[in-house]
Amino acid sequence: MSNDKIVIKGARENNLKNIDVEIPRNKFVIMTGVSGSGKTSLAFDTIYAEGQRRYMESLSAYARQFLGNSEKPDVDSIEGLSPAISIDQKTTHNNPRSTVGTVTEIYDYLRLLYARIGVPYCPDHNEPIEGQTIKQMVDRIMEIEDKTRIMICAPVVVNKKGTHKDLLESLRSEGYVRVRVDGEIKYIEDVKLLDKNIKHTIDVVVDRIVKSNDRSRLNDSLESALKLGKGMALVCYNNEEILFSENFSCKICGFSVPTLEPRLFSFNAPLGACETCKGLGVTQKVNLNYLMPDKTKTIRQGGIAYYKNIIVKENIEWLRFKALLDHYHIDIDKPLNQMTKKEMRIICEGADEPISYTITSKNGNSYNKTEYIEGVCKLIERRYAETTSSFSREWYGSFLSESTCPTCGGKRLNRQALSVRVGGKNIYEWTQMSIKQALEFMDHLELTPKQQEISKLILKEIRERCQFLNNVGLNYLTLDRLAGTLSGGEAQRIRLATQIGSHLSGVLYVLDEPSIGLHQRDNARLIESLKAMRDLGNSLIVVEHDEETMMESDYIIDIGPYAGIHGGELVACGTPQEIMQNENSITGNYLSKRWSIPIPEKRRKGNGKYLEIVGATQNNLKNIDVKIPLGTLCVVTGVSGSGKSSLVNEVLTKGIQAALGRTRVEPGACKKIKGLKNIDKIIDISQDPIGRTPRSNPATYTGVFDDIRELFAQTNDAKMRGYDKGRFSFNVKGGRCEACQGDGILKISMHFLPDVYVPCDVCEGKRYNEETLAVTYKGKNIYDVLEMSVEESVEFFKNVPKIAHRLKTLQDVGLGYVKLGQSATTLSGGEAQRVKLASELQRKATGKTLFVLDEPTTGLHTHDVKKLMEVLMRIVDNGDTVIVIEHNLDVIKCADYIIDLGPEGGDEGGQLIVSGSVDEVIACEKSYTGQYLKKVMEG
Repeated sequence: MSNDKIVIKGARENNLKNIDVEIPRNKFVIMTGVSGSGKTSLAFDTIYAEGQRRYMESLSAYARQFLGNSEKPDVDSIEGLSPAISIDQKTTHNNPRSTVGTVTEIYDYLRLLYARIGVPYCPDHNEPIEGQTIKQMVDRIMEIEDKTRIMICAPVVVNKKGTHKDLLESLRSEGYVRVRVDGEIKYIEDVKLLDKNIKHTIDVVVDRIVKSNDRSRLNDSLESALKLGKGMALVCYNNEEILFSENFSCKICGFSVPTLEPRLFSFNAPLGACETCKGLGVTQKVNLNYLMPDKTKTIRQGGIAYYKNIIVKENIEWLRFKALLDHYHIDIDKPLNQMTKKEMRIICEGADEPISYTITSKNGNSYNKTEYIEGVCKLIERRYAETTSSFSREWYGSFLSESTCPTCGGKRLNRQALSVRVGGKNIYEWTQMSIKQALEFMDHLELTPKQQEISKLILKEIRERCQFLNNVGLNYLTLDRLAGTLSGGEAQRIRLATQIGSHLSGVLYVLDEPSIGLHQRDNARLIESLKAMRDLGNSLIVVEHDEETMMESDYIIDIGPYAGIHGGELVACGTPQEIMQNENSITGNYLSKRWSIPIPEKRRKGNGKYLEIVGATQNNLKNIDVKIPLGTLCVVTGVSGSGKSSLVNEVLTKGIQAALGRTRVEPGACKKIKGLKNIDKIIDISQDPIGRTPRSNPATYTGVFDDIRELFAQTNDAKMRGYDKGRFSFNVKGGRCEACQGDGILKISMHFLPDVYVPCDVCEGKRYNEETLAVTYKGKNIYDVLEMSVEESVEFFKNVPKIAHRLKTLQDVGLGYVKLGQSATTLSGGEAQRVKLASELQRKATGKTLFVLDEPTTGLHTHDVKKLMEVLMRIVDNGDTVIVIEHNLDVIKCADYIIDLGPEGGDEGGQLIVSGSVDEVIACEKSYTGQYLKKVMEG
């Protein structure tokens, strides 16, 4: 067997038609084809899945049970396979603790850097902090009032897991009697065996004294405590604590910093995290817009949503709140928007003095109380934190929204961690820099010779990783950016940069459209990074549609010719030049320019009405004003990180949603949006899945399944049996098979092996029971209809206009190959987006509807982009407005109006470079988009 290629024989996964493929090893290989042709089935579900499975098979059965499912792909054989690593778009981190810094591991190196060469400064006096002498410690204790009980402790364990049995035994043998374990003082012999899986803090009580003028005893006790606590001592009195350190303490105010270690700078560790927000940077606070959605109402009319169902009832919670209102003479018949600031503070925060009141319950029992009565906001926040019931937590949470932590100001760390500086910046200020700024900062970092020697290797790692991110076009990102806010393409390129940094060789990397969300200007850098991975001795299989990336590759595999049942065949394979010469290849026809997306003959001027955004300042937007002509196809473009999503998704979309009455939306920052009266509906069409469960499918999402069930219920068979349309639903009891509850498959747990899914032996995978399947329409039962492709069903239902119209819209958006009952979870992002488009196309155009699409060409071949453009043009021709965020030049060249942001990403972006027609953008020398658009327009 040759070692220079991967040989695949008989691949049949999903729609693949028993194909044989040879892929050269250690090359940059592109796998392309129209959406739904089977390229992902071959790249991910066959090649990557088999590489992963073989690696897992080499592990013990015990280890495999923790690694989840690894089914064998439907393929006869694969030879020459290397260990496989997948870099796809689905692996985004929604954990609020995950940031760009933690995902790339740069933050781990930064923590080490600060722990080794950081210099602590007092946050109040801006003085470098140095170690305290015992004399200084005694002087500080002498300031405490005489006759105060003082306890001197030595911290021996700080937030460490383990039973610490040997340590406690050793302390007892040395003569110590008491310890403080997790805040509780105990005799050493009374300490039970500690839980080894929980982090514990243990302080040894060295001495307990009543404060007097005896300095010598304090001196001796502190000396013992410092020796035992490795330079740290703790003095406790009157519920207060003073931490002394031989290492770090401010001379003026005594502010101390614990020993500098990497975990002090981690917002995920108790030692470094802000105590209020526990390292999240945000806290849950009551949002008055949620609590009081209509401030023109009075309290009696239900103006405070929390109380609206219990007002003027014998409910104890209401009666307590009413006592608060009565005490301060707050009128419950006064509209909330007319309340004074003091009245609103009392309603929200509660009493500022104890209130005596009497409450009589429903059954006549009375009781008197004197207490500080909580305001409604304080009550909701406290109960949200205390409740253990998920139902209650959801109810209280419905009034809350995230707000910046009042203690740390969103910095996530405590004062001690933030007091340490390197090069004049603390670790939070470092993470606030963009990758580009961080690289410049490191180039000009001034360190002492000793610091340089210590930090040489750490800075090398940080610089290399920042450089990798720079190379894949992410130099505008900051290290504190939440991973959950990254686009699929950004998250994928971060993982790509991490993999390049690992310098592995002999690995098979499978990538899924790494160019998503990347402006043409940054494409060359990404391609260079991919080639660098190949040159290390790795094989790259990249699922991609980008023309420039394909032309730079070593080998192209074109799967098709069309989608679904019309695809799954190997159409062409070879070098880019060979593919271009193959007239059977749709990809080759577009690469060679034999086929292309036509440029519109005339551009629309719009209907004369405008949407105008004034003073947008969300994220990096620089107080820009943007005018959008209605009744046009408007494309918003610009380099990655220039502020496109901030402008369209945060400012415009959320601003319009809020204006149209969506209460749970926080619009992006701008002075105002003019022309809102010209919009009566906004439709945000994202690439999110159309359903979270396998039960959701295109037929249920578009609503056509309701009509089909109605049709079946009207057949003579159904009428004779007394069936209504509910009988034909697989989600409710009655018509579905109860053995599999309408799923059609059963999950069988195999313990050490992956779970096995088998067709239900009662209904044979048909989801319905025999009686329901006996009802037919034109010889087909309900299961047969769900198994039809959209194409077949259009023909089948052509005499039922209502159903035929809805199915035709699915066919028009290029989804004729999709089965009506195909599980939503198996649809690609592009397919899900087109199902949503089809669903909206069924409705009548109002001329006042705004469609917003964020990078709709993701996952789409040029041939599919052509179909998408036809659909978008249809929407605009109907009189509605379409706004698209896009980098794809085939979409930009068809626009009636272009808004180009830039000039760069991050802090250097957020400006309006040019707005206007295609010709105006091309004429603008400062526009990167214009430069690339000019090449496309000139052919």
